[in-house]
Amino acid sequence: MAQYQENAIVTRIEQLSFDNFRISFDSPQITADSRPGQFVMVRSAEGTAPLLRRPFSIHQVDANGNLQIYFKVVGKGTQLMSQFIAGEEVSLLGPLGKGFEMKKDKAVYLVGGGLGIAPLLLLTARLAENYTEPKKITVILGGRTKEEVEPLVENFTSYGVTVLSTTDDGSFGDKGFVTNILEKQVMSTESMVYTCGPEAMMARVYEISKEKGLACQVSVEKEMACGMGACLGCCKTKADGDYTHVCINGPVYYGEELQWAK
Repeated sequence: MAQYQENAIVTRIEQLSFDNFRISFDSPQITADSRPGQFVMVRSAEGTAPLLRRPFSIHQVDANGNLQIYFKVVGKGTQLMSQFIAGEEVSLLGPLGKGFEMKKDKAVYLVGGGLGIAPLLLLTARLAENYTEPKKITVILGGRTKEEVEPLVENFTSYGVTVLSTTDDGSFGDKGFVTNILEKQVMSTESMVYTCGPEAMMARVYEISKEKGLACQVSVEKEMACGMGACLGCCKTKADGDYTHVCINGPVYYGEELQWAK
């Protein structure tokens, strides 16, 4: 699969909440080969502070070569990224990793929590392109507060899919967890579940899917230094006790491939 180190141009920066941002890049090479669930490594500054690139799920791409990432400011690298300006040149490496497997016209459920919402937008777009009935696509989005969820809902509903929302404090959508909504869905065994978010949330999504006899694909969030399998910093334990490189063998896995904390 093609990978590129591309000097992309920042075209837009959106501050969606106090510390959540979305950046758009003109990145035609990476965009052309990107699949839902893949990621890019972003150099947040020139020089050695910080030295390493940061991994970000590909949030959205379009036919004009535009690529988006969605992130929260949590440290120096993301703080610097929040200060990018339109026209600035930024080094991107990608697309990296193994993305989601898509099933045409099967009822699907996309479950995203917090920053785990990021890769599900491109997946929604690709599924909607191939579905004769977009309403077979149900997206469940969750976050701590209204500010983490509401700004993204319209992006998903624009594809004609069903969108359900939850917040921990009840300020938007249902009060509670995305898994509460997933449990109540009426599903056939041919349905597919896709999820990304905190580890505990994904473990419960997988557990619910298993109880209902459904296949479940999970996108693992993991810190990475290189994104290409050299640094061994992204290893995760497989179901058989062995290890897997999230950057190469993932970040998307079927739930049964991984070992989940009890």
